[in-house]
Amino acid sequence: MLRKVLIANRGEIAVRVIRTCREMGIATVAVYSELDRDALHVRLADEAYALGGQTAAESYLNTEAILNAIRLSGADAVHPGYGFFSENTDFARAITAMGVTFIGPPTGAIEVMGDKISSRVAAAEAGVNGVPGRNDTLSDPAQVIAFGEEFGWPVAIKAAYGGGGRGMKVVNSPDEAAAALESAMREALSYFGRSECYVERYLTWPRHIEMQVLGDTHGNVLWLGERDCSAQRRHQKLVEESPAPNFPDDVRRAMGEAAVKVSRACGYYNAGTVEFLYQDGEFFFLEMNTRLQVEHPVTELVTGLDLVEWQIRVASGEALPFTQDDIKRDGHAIEVRINAEDPSQGRFAPSPGTLTTFRAPSGPGVRLDAGYEAGDTVSQYYDNLIAKLIVWGPDRDRARRRMLRAIEETTITGVATTLPADVIILSDDEFVAGTHSTKWVETNLDFSSIPSPLPAAAPESDELVRHDVVAEVNGKRVSVALYAAPSAGGAAPRAAAAAKPRRPKAAVAAGSGDVTAPMQGTIVKVSVAVGEEVAVGDTVVILEAMKMENAVVAQRAGVVESISVNAGDSVSAGDVVAVIS
Repeated sequence: MLRKVLIANRGEIAVRVIRTCREMGIATVAVYSELDRDALHVRLADEAYALGGQTAAESYLNTEAILNAIRLSGADAVHPGYGFFSENTDFARAITAMGVTFIGPPTGAIEVMGDKISSRVAAAEAGVNGVPGRNDTLSDPAQVIAFGEEFGWPVAIKAAYGGGGRGMKVVNSPDEAAAALESAMREALSYFGRSECYVERYLTWPRHIEMQVLGDTHGNVLWLGERDCSAQRRHQKLVEESPAPNFPDDVRRAMGEAAVKVSRACGYYNAGTVEFLYQDGEFFFLEMNTRLQVEHPVTELVTGLDLVEWQIRVASGEALPFTQDDIKRDGHAIEVRINAEDPSQGRFAPSPGTLTTFRAPSGPGVRLDAGYEAGDTVSQYYDNLIAKLIVWGPDRDRARRRMLRAIEETTITGVATTLPADVIILSDDEFVAGTHSTKWVETNLDFSSIPSPLPAAAPESDELVRHDVVAEVNGKRVSVALYAAPSAGGAAPRAAAAAKPRRPKAAVAAGSGDVTAPMQGTIVKVSVAVGEEVAVGDTVVILEAMKMENAVVAQRAGVVESISVNAGDSVSAGDVVAVIS
C-alpha cells in the first residue's frame, strides 16, 4: 500500500482525496500557489509545499515546481485530481520516471483518450460510434466552415485535450467561425496547457449520459453505472444524477458494455468515465475522461463504493475483489455544483470574492464536498467550484425533494452562487419529468426572478485577533500564530499597475458610453480601436475570470473615444475599460 500521496491539485478535489487518504492511514502532501497559502486543502494536509506564482500556469501547471515538491516531501505517489495535469501524458510520464506512482491510468491510455481526436478513432476501432466530426486538429476557421457546410449548422469546436465544457464553442454560422476558434483555443490553452481543438456535429436535443468505469492492472474492467449530466449551461454541468431518468435498461447495459469496450481498447485501468450523447434511442461516443469526474459522488452514493479509495488500491497493484454481477445500484443520487457565479437574469457571471458566511446543510442522506470554509477567498485565477452538494434518496423524487431541502439549509454570503438557479432547475416540470436536454437550461428556463446579490458588509472589530503568519523553509509551509490588533500585520496596499477610472456598477446607466468591467478578471483581448465605430452589443473587450471568457459589450452606438486597458491587464468590477462617445 502507498504511504504518502501528494495531491497535485487544489480546492474541493484536493480536500476529497486528503480525506480518503486519512481514512486509509496514508499521509498527504498538499501543494499551493501564493494565493492558496492558507487554503482548506493546505490546512488539512499533513505537509504542504509552495509552488510559487498566482495563476494556474505559474503554479498548478508548473511541472518542475510540482516535481520539486515531490522530491522535498518524499511522496511515493501523486493523485492529479481533475483539471490541471490530470490528463497530461507528459506530466504522468515525468512522475513515473521518478519512480513515483501515478494514481491514474497508464500513460498510453491517457495519450489515446486524453486527446479527444485519437479517442474518437480508438472508439470507432472498438466498434463504438461517435458523433460525426473531423479527426484532426483545426488550424484555420475555413475548416470549421467547410464542416458546417457539409453536416449543417450549428457545429461544436472542442478542446482536444480538455473536458468539462472548457474550450468548447458552438458555431451557428460561417461568420462566427473565426472568433469562436480563437476563443476556444485560448480557453483550452489557459485551462489545459494545450490549445489544440477539433470540430464535430452539434446535436439538436441530446442528453448527456456518462458511464463510470473501473479497471485494475490484472485485466478486470467493470462499468459501475451511468450519470445523467444534461442540466448544463455553457456546456458545463450544473446538476448530475444517477441513475438517468427515463433511460431503458437495455440501453443502459449496451452503453455500459460499450464503455468497457472503449476502455479495453486502450488498455485502461483505474477510474475513468466514458461519455455519450443520447438522442432518439441512440447513443454516440463523445469522449473518455481518463481521471476522476467532478460528479463521481453520485455514483458512490448509489453503489456504496469509495472511488478514490479504489483508485489508490488499483494504483497499489490490488485486484478488484468484485465482478460485474456484484455491482448493485440502490436508490437515487443527485449532485448540484455550488459555483461562485451570479445566475441573476441568467447571466451566470463569475463572482470571485471572500466567503463571509458558509453554513452547511445536514440531515439524512446529505453530503457536502467543499473546498472552502467561511473566511476563505475564491480567486478569479482558478475554477469557480466552491463545493458539491450531494443527496441520496430511495427514489428520484425523494432525492429531488431532499436536495431542495438541503439547498434551503445552505447559506453562503460574500459571493453569488448557482444555488438559486439549482432550485429553479430542480423545480421545473421538465426536470421533474426527466425530459430535459443539454440545451434546456439555456433555452427553456427563466432565471429573471433571481435577484442580483447585495455586496457583503465588511466585518468590524477592535479586539485582538489571531494572525496566522506563514513561513516557508526550503519550500515547506510552516505556520506561526500571532495575536495583535486587527490593523497589525495587515498587508500593505498594493500599488495600482495603472490608474483606471472607476465607479460603482449601479452608477452606470444602461446605454452609458462608459464600458465597465462587470467583474474582477483579466483582459485577454481588446476587440476595438480608438476611433472605431461600434454598435450596441459589439464586443469591446474579452475578460477572463475563473477560467471563463466573457464578452464585455457596448451599451450604446458611437465612436470609441478611449481605451484604458491592454491585454493582460487585471481589472476590478466597475473599472472603466473604454469610453464610447
